[in-house]
Amino acid sequence: MPVNHYENFPVASFLVPRRLRRPIETIYRFARSADDIADEGDASPEQRLAGLAACQAELDRIAAGTSPRTPLFVALAGEIRQHALPIQLFRDLLDAFAQDVVKKRYADYPELLDYCRRSANPVGRLVLHLCGRSEARHLEQSDCICSALQLVNFWQDVAVDWKKQRIYIPQADLPRFRISEADIAAGRWSANWAALMDFQIDRTRELMLRGAPLVHALPGRLGWEIRLTVQGGLRILERLRRVRGNVFARRPKLGKRDWLVVAGRSLTM
Repeated sequence: MPVNHYENFPVASFLVPRRLRRPIETIYRFARSADDIADEGDASPEQRLAGLAACQAELDRIAAGTSPRTPLFVALAGEIRQHALPIQLFRDLLDAFAQDVVKKRYADYPELLDYCRRSANPVGRLVLHLCGRSEARHLEQSDCICSALQLVNFWQDVAVDWKKQRIYIPQADLPRFRISEADIAAGRWSANWAALMDFQIDRTRELMLRGAPLVHALPGRLGWEIRLTVQGGLRILERLRRVRGNVFARRPKLGKRDWLVVAGRSLTM
């Protein structure tokens, strides 16, 4: 998982209602901490998995109604109880982090989306539970947005992930566009690579737009936070297309002018 996977998480933003800031910050700290165990530093795979297993044990204690052993999980237990948050969503996140330690390739798009279901979608679902908006259609829309944001991050970070021997582009798509892993290793841009990235951009954009109506279901400032998040993801896809998918030269990201565009588009959603 990319180091900056949670760069779009609405942490303590002034747009997040004050009553939700503490639980969202606590969820973020849990996710960030577990992500660091799985992805940061020089630990061996065995050490990373052991660290994540310790986190699972803390969730087991919370589920059993006993006291966790670490301050982070003590705080998390309080938020889970107060807001009746489904503990399985936290387990799903840990499962995804553990998978990232050992799995470096994804056979096809459905397998990649299954990873997103556990690595990204729980965050949106937890926010909806905090808001009291956990109806089935809203959960589905949130899943679309969160998975799309995860995919955007993958397409931005092809070169970064390769350094960790990871390829999130579905293996089935590479021969279809006559791309090899050697091309990725060499940072070799080509018309075929541009076509492959256009394909990923198109279906990621479609997924994001399927979830976009959620912004009308969320109350007040949080709805505006999600508007900015959706439009920010769409803008990054535009930047990716503008450089014809050449993420080898430079990682596309949003600048000040882009955020003005994002803000303007958010007003008209």
